[in-house]
Amino acid sequence: MSRRPAIRPEDVPGLPARRAALKLLDAVLRRGDPLELALHGAAQGLPPADRALVHAIAAETLRHLPDLDALIDGATRQILPPDAKARMVLRIALVQTLVLDTPAHAAIATALPLVDGGPRKLVHGVFGTVTRGDPALPSPPTLPAQVAERWSAQWGEAMPQAAAHAYAIRPPVDISLRDPAETAKWTAELDGASFAPGHVRLSESAAIPALPGFADGAWWVQDIAASCAARLLGPGEGGHVLDLCAAPGGKTMQLAAAGWRVTAIDQSSKRLERLTENLARTGLTAEVTTADLRTWEPDAPVDAILLDAPCTATGIYRRHPDVLHRIGPRQIAELAELQSALLARAANWLKPGGRIIYATCSLERAEGEEQVERFLAAHPDFALLPIEAGETPEGIAPATQGWLRTLPDTLAAQGGADGFFIARLAKRAN
Repeated sequence: MSRRPAIRPEDVPGLPARRAALKLLDAVLRRGDPLELALHGAAQGLPPADRALVHAIAAETLRHLPDLDALIDGATRQILPPDAKARMVLRIALVQTLVLDTPAHAAIATALPLVDGGPRKLVHGVFGTVTRGDPALPSPPTLPAQVAERWSAQWGEAMPQAAAHAYAIRPPVDISLRDPAETAKWTAELDGASFAPGHVRLSESAAIPALPGFADGAWWVQDIAASCAARLLGPGEGGHVLDLCAAPGGKTMQLAAAGWRVTAIDQSSKRLERLTENLARTGLTAEVTTADLRTWEPDAPVDAILLDAPCTATGIYRRHPDVLHRIGPRQIAELAELQSALLARAANWLKPGGRIIYATCSLERAEGEEQVERFLAAHPDFALLPIEAGETPEGIAPATQGWLRTLPDTLAAQGGADGFFIARLAKRAN
C-alpha cells in the first residue's frame, strides 16, 4: 500500500500570508518598526488580497496582544518569552479564530508550518486547549500595562479606561471640504453629520473614491482633530504660510482653500507624491518642497507657520495599534528633543506679528503642553494666543490654558477623535 506524499509547507493555501504576518509582527515588536512602513517589505510580492490579510492579522494581533497573551499563558505551564516564535505563531492563529472569523482548523493548519520540532507540538497543544474552552477576547481590549500606567500618571485613572473603550470602536471617517459654504450640501448628499463649517463625519464606512465629490476634489479625508490646526490660522488673504512636515497634505489643502499662499515642506519625497496628487485632484495650489527642516530655511520671513511636528503618534493609536507597543519613554524623549529644535528653528522664520501653530498627534504631555511651556519660557518675544471656543468644532473645547487638547473621551458619543495637541503662538510685533 503506497503512502500519500507529505504535504510541503509551500503547498499549504494561505501560508505565504501568515508567514508575512509573522515577519511583520517581528519587525514591529522586536525592531520597533512602524507597522505601515514594515508592511511593504513583509508582504512584498503578495497579491492585494493577501497583503490586506497580512495587515489585518498583524493589526488585530497588536490591538489584542495583552489579551491574547493571557489566553496563551493560561493554557500552558511552559514559560514562553514575549518574542518566542511559538508565542508569535499562537498569537497569529488565535487572532484569526477569535477576531477574523477564520475556522479553527484553517487557522492552525496555516500556523503549524511556521514552526518546527517541539514548538510545533506546543503550538498545537496550546491552541487546542484554548479553543476547546470556547474563549472570547474582552471588549474593550486591554491596553498594554506600561501605556495604561503612563497615561494614568499624566491624565488620571479615567483616561486609560476611555482610551480602551475608544480602541474597541472603528474610528469614524471625517472629511474636510474645499468650500466650507457647501457644508449643508455635502452633509446631506453624503448622509453625514457636521460639527463645523467645512467638516462632515460620514455615517458609515464606504469605498472613499466611489463617493460623490471625491473624484471632483470637493473634499478629502481628514480627522476632525487634525483639521483644527489649520482652522486656527483663519483666512489667508494672500499671506505666505509654511506648512512644515506637510505630507500627506490635508492641512496644505485646508490652508490653500482658505486663501493662503502655501509652501509645503516634507522630508519624504514619497509622501509628497501623495500630497501633489491630492492638490491636483482638488484643484488647489501650493509650492511643494522636499527638504530636511534641520538644514532648510526660507528666503524671507513669512506671515504664518504650521508645524505639525514629527511625534510618537500615540494620538492615532486607534488606527495604528503598533504605537502602543513600540513607543516608550526613550522614543518620547528623543522626539520631544527634535520637536523643541524644530519649533525654535521655525520661530526664526516668522515676521513680527506673525503666528505659528504647533501641533502633534500625541497623547504625551512631553510632546504638547510641556513643549510649549518650555518654548515660551525660552522665547520672551512669543506669547500664547488663546484659542476661543467659537474657533473650534462643536464638542471640542479649548483648554483653560488657551491651547487645544483632544483626548480619548473627546466626542466619545459621536465616535471619538484622534488625540491631538495644538497651540497658537504669536510673535510680538515690536
